[in-house]
Amino acid sequence: MKKALITGITGQDGSYLAEFLLEKGYEVHGIARRVAFEDPMRRMWRIKDILDKIHLHSASLESYASIFNVVEEVRPDECYHLAAQSFVSYSFEDEFSTINTNINGTQYILSALKKKARECRFYFAASSEMFGKVKETPQDENTPFHPRSPYGISKVAGFDLTRNYREAYGMHASSGIMFNHESPRRGFEFVTRKITSQAAKIKLGLEQKIKLGNIHAQRDWGHAADYVQVMWLMLQQDEPDDYVIATGACHSVKEFLETAFGFVGLDPQDYLETDPRLYRPSEVIMLKGNAAKAQANLGWRYTRSFESLVEEMVKSDLALFST
Repeated sequence: MKKALITGITGQDGSYLAEFLLEKGYEVHGIARRVAFEDPMRRMWRIKDILDKIHLHSASLESYASIFNVVEEVRPDECYHLAAQSFVSYSFEDEFSTINTNINGTQYILSALKKKARECRFYFAASSEMFGKVKETPQDENTPFHPRSPYGISKVAGFDLTRNYREAYGMHASSGIMFNHESPRRGFEFVTRKITSQAAKIKLGLEQKIKLGNIHAQRDWGHAADYVQVMWLMLQQDEPDDYVIATGACHSVKEFLETAFGFVGLDPQDYLETDPRLYRPSEVIMLKGNAAKAQANLGWRYTRSFESLVEEMVKSDLALFST
């Protein structure tokens, strides 16, 4: 039985990936912070249905010793490094923590694997935010990076670290340059979940307004449950490589807002307030990915519609706030 180690297992992607790997017959291990063990009802809600099927280890991306000890104990066959400070707006507020945690955490994992599980196949969760001020549209694996946030900068560094461990030490280390991917498990701080949750609350009479920043920003939005499958596919290949994972379709925040509110029969203009404080100091106007390489080499193709994703999220939030 193969053993997989997932950092960030309590997050959106980590929870979907853990479920997927369990279905594949893996022994699944996950790293979580100590505070998650102290408050499991709030911090482990995404994995509550599989807690008895997985093995959790307390460690911090800020502590090499704790990461090293987990890797030494588990000796995984595959490692999926998903944990990060991933909320872009917050990365401007605390750039030092974002950069230190995201870069050092990636290097700690890679270093520990090199020393204690060198044959382990490694996946790094890169991000479309690395492209930032894009040089071309759509973006693919050859598009230059121009990150526009501390988060994007930290992900470029993690991408380069992963490539360097692959080239310098011969490790099977791959990066997935994931474009935005959402689901009902998305955190409430992200604009997509903010929209769907507020649409549900306003429909149920629990809120009166929704405050947003730049509604004209455009993103390539997919479903997280589909994207974690590609992470696994990358590590099943004979040779490690880097892949853009995207739908190839682009929609604005305004379209997301209109689709979500339209699903509950509301006109968002009756409830929308623009808040200048929610604008980023340096905006990323549009991100749109070209996943042709993943389609050709991995046989992966995205098939869901934008509307079905938004509808699923709104339905979930209606059910959540109706209880």
